[in-house]
Amino acid sequence: MASDASPEAAQGGDLVRRHRLSTRIWHWINAVTLLVMLMSGLMIFNAHPRLYWGEYGANFDQPWLKIGTLQNTRTGEYSGFLQVGDERIDTTGVLGLWQDSNGRQQRYAFPSWATIPSRYSLAGARIWHLAFAWVLALGLLAYLVRSLVNGHLRRDIHITRREWSPRHLWYDVKQHARLRFPKGASALRYNALQKLAYAGVLFVLLPLMIVTGLAMSPGTDAWAPIVTELFGGRQSARSVHFICAFLLVVFFVVHMVMVVLAGPINEVRSMITGKYRLPKEKGQ
Repeated sequence: MASDASPEAAQGGDLVRRHRLSTRIWHWINAVTLLVMLMSGLMIFNAHPRLYWGEYGANFDQPWLKIGTLQNTRTGEYSGFLQVGDERIDTTGVLGLWQDSNGRQQRYAFPSWATIPSRYSLAGARIWHLAFAWVLALGLLAYLVRSLVNGHLRRDIHITRREWSPRHLWYDVKQHARLRFPKGASALRYNALQKLAYAGVLFVLLPLMIVTGLAMSPGTDAWAPIVTELFGGRQSARSVHFICAFLLVVFFVVHMVMVVLAGPINEVRSMITGKYRLPKEKGQ
């Protein structure tokens, strides 16, 4: 069995180099950064657990999303809920109303285990969030520049005209649904669905997170008011910011499921050492 075989001559079972050092470093830094930003962002959301469209939003305005508590007028008991539009879902014990580690009921939107800091602190959450926002923005810029120079974007992320065809996309969807993953040297290439997902994160979700974060800052109005105006107001920018955060969580969950199904040891090793064992083809 070959070891460190060249990708061009690689076969199923060979150990090959898959991810460049720049990709691996950015992957793990970004994983930690997004986790901290998500958890600190949930604490910031706890300060006002409502989302609006437009420029303004306050307690008496109508939100399109709300997490809160309700008191039963008959029993006097409280319950937590998530409301999107006119639809309300009971989330007692998870969102809106939950018990802390001491068994005391808390009425914040998100529980302490999901936030940074774990105890309510809007100021502390903002410090964490803004500090790691710099890591996210500068890291993304450095990664994109490096990937453009070394050809990673053109070679691995660029979606060809053939891959855009509905027939090709539908084939990839069916292969994923049947858990049929590529074997041999084909496993080194991203399929169309992977390219769409990675391109969406790199060029849509992460940039939108950064720009909407700027749009929410009152300081941005002093030097670039057009940033907020592009989203139709500060509250719209806040809504887009949280929608992008939710989509990133969805991407992470799907990504982790695919890693587990494809072979977690091999996949994680490739993102740590850069070396990947090609799945064997039938008959090998």
